[in-house]
Amino acid sequence: MSTTSIAWFRRDLRLFDNPAWAATTTADTAVALYVIEPTLLDSAGPFRRNALLHGLRRLDDELRDLGGRLRVEVGDPAEIVPAVVDESGASSVHLNGDVTRWAQRRDDAVEQALRVPMRRHWGTLVQPPGSVLTKAGTLSRVFTPFYKAWIQVPVEAEAAAEPTSIADHPGPGAPAPEGAPPLAAQALLELAAERADDYPDARDVPGVDGTTELSTALRFGLVSARHAARSLTGRGEGAEAIVRQLAWRDWYAHTTYARPDIDRVALRPEYDAIEWERGPDADRAFDAWRDGRTGYPIVDAGMRQLAATGWMHNRVRMITASFLVKDLLVDWRRGERWFRHLLSDGDVPQNAGNWQWVAGTGPDAAPYFRIFNPTAQSRRFDPDGIYLRQWVPELAGLDDRAIHEPAALAPLDLAAAGITLGQDYPFPIVDHAAAREETLAVYKRALESARDG
Repeated sequence: MSTTSIAWFRRDLRLFDNPAWAATTTADTAVALYVIEPTLLDSAGPFRRNALLHGLRRLDDELRDLGGRLRVEVGDPAEIVPAVVDESGASSVHLNGDVTRWAQRRDDAVEQALRVPMRRHWGTLVQPPGSVLTKAGTLSRVFTPFYKAWIQVPVEAEAAAEPTSIADHPGPGAPAPEGAPPLAAQALLELAAERADDYPDARDVPGVDGTTELSTALRFGLVSARHAARSLTGRGEGAEAIVRQLAWRDWYAHTTYARPDIDRVALRPEYDAIEWERGPDADRAFDAWRDGRTGYPIVDAGMRQLAATGWMHNRVRMITASFLVKDLLVDWRRGERWFRHLLSDGDVPQNAGNWQWVAGTGPDAAPYFRIFNPTAQSRRFDPDGIYLRQWVPELAGLDDRAIHEPAALAPLDLAAAGITLGQDYPFPIVDHAAAREETLAVYKRALESARDG
């Protein structure tokens, strides 16, 4: 008697080293299924939406090469997955687990609606939640001990698919993506390996191509995280620095699995007493930050890069996040939601985890008194103003030192470069030194309030 099994793809849009797909191919017929959830698709910004659609097209192309198709349906997975089971006569459903509260609720709802077993695998991380624990059997609240334990856990061997017949029913299909497709998985890994030697230093310089460019591919599972770790381990200090970033990614995912409210509440609850700015002034400050009109060139460059491309250099993500939280005293959750909406790699664990790190509210966060000076950061990491000139071109006529702080120049010096503050480029919306002192006082009051009960 022939058997049929379903692979329900979500954020694992590849066949290579995909444990859910490999388990599905042990059946005589494999059904490759993706369910577009309108709520999720509608909430995604244009860049993440397009990245998803490119991923679906590439996965469909892979399946076509094997004689099958990716079946794309639209609607509620709790209704569609059981319907496809009934139609295909499948005896099991395989999927790779996810860590967010939305995903966990969705997967539980689907499992309850099914009349056949649903098997959960882990194909989105290097190590699954629960596999890296302290001696007391808990998840470490500090990254460094987690990392030391993480590197001692063997990485599982590649999940190899078996030859099987693949169903060729495409369903309604997905909308067509826009623009050229991104690099394929192997090309991305080769690019990361090529940049590895310079990575420890170059990754912090936004004016050069020094990052791995893997984040969006990892977000949608176009690249296997554990294959990336295996391929880079033992290839020198630079490659190990990249592997360490994969460990950070796992740690935030494991933390989210344990605390799925990571995007809603401070993981150090004493910081939920912070007196964030509210009302029209806070809204105006947020809008200036969002639109890249703060008067701080490095902040404005980052926000404009995000709006134009759906991506932002990691060092600049930290600077812009710190500015919103520590200079403008706007609740980190507002910034987290905006980043997640626009970023092509927008992902709750990584995004919320890093925002809590910057805000000082996470379990292993920058101390609250660590406040980035945006001008000093700009001069250190973009000394020649390459990044600033690309994204804030109205300041391009300033020299390499002046471009980082145009408000410090005399009007005649600005005029010589064709700039009038308040007209061609905004005045700074806040004084950093004064804002820093206010923020320190606000955080201190929150801690004292929590201590006093």
